[in-house]
Amino acid sequence: MGKHGGYKLSSEVKNPTPALLRASEIGVRVYNNEAMQDLPDKDAVLVMSFGTTMKETREKTIDATVQAIQAALPDVKVVVAYTSHIIIDRIKAKEGLVIPTPEEAMEQLKAEGYTRIALASLDIIPGMEYDYKNGIFEIYRTQFKKMTMGLPLLYWQGQEDQRDDVMEVVEAFSAQFPALGSEDALLVMTHGTPHPSNAYYAVIQDRLNRLGKGCIMVYSVEGLPVLEDVIPELKKAGIKHVTLMPMMMVAGDHANNDMAGDEDDSHKVILQNEGFTVTPYIHGLGENAAVRNIFVERALESWDALQNVPEGRTGGMPH
Repeated sequence: MGKHGGYKLSSEVKNPTPALLRASEIGVRVYNNEAMQDLPDKDAVLVMSFGTTMKETREKTIDATVQAIQAALPDVKVVVAYTSHIIIDRIKAKEGLVIPTPEEAMEQLKAEGYTRIALASLDIIPGMEYDYKNGIFEIYRTQFKKMTMGLPLLYWQGQEDQRDDVMEVVEAFSAQFPALGSEDALLVMTHGTPHPSNAYYAVIQDRLNRLGKGCIMVYSVEGLPVLEDVIPELKKAGIKHVTLMPMMMVAGDHANNDMAGDEDDSHKVILQNEGFTVTPYIHGLGENAAVRNIFVERALESWDALQNVPEGRTGGMPH
């Protein structure tokens, strides 16, 4: 794993098996392909995102973040791929814009003679989407001289001397929070997942509580807790006014329709019918400069591992 992995097996383990080594690969993952060490170094960064069909939010969030990564690595080839094959098809049909899947991007980089790839993720949590990106690392790493896999926005939680990504991100996220009075609440809408990483939302709630900025509650669209779980808590706290805010990379379909739409089942309408006044905030995390900077840091961490730069240094410039 090397120094960017963030975790090392005990020195008492003298002959770790392949399965044990694989299990200990947490943090930034690094693979050196011994069979290709004679090839010249030709480096690239592949940034992977779920994507969105909504052009305006895409430009403000995903595109802006990829541009910031490119600005940090001005002399490096930086390409973007979307993991949602449906979104790729819809963008092509609607805009004529062709965005590759990660698999297509990897094949293209290979065809162009790139030998070392730093993979970066624009995911919030290490869930199913991040597992797809790790799958790209697993499948393609033997086809290149060296490959690294960066982390999503949230990964480490402060235990065993690790950094606390959740607190760092919550503090950056809070730059966009409204001031909350005694009758105000902020509801943070997350995506939710059947993946065990849904547990990150409880950690996010804990760190939001530690901020001490008023009544802030997390709920999710497709996981737990759901909106119906937090409504009784709002009433118990005497809340009259609620701000709805997505904790998602883009303000796409979930933010515009599920959260802030005018249909009877939208979160805004459900809350209004429960007697609350509601203010939707329809901006993705990628629009928040402080959060965007953390995404850039995550990508540079993968790049640094590709370059063997010691952990904890600043910059991110290529050698």
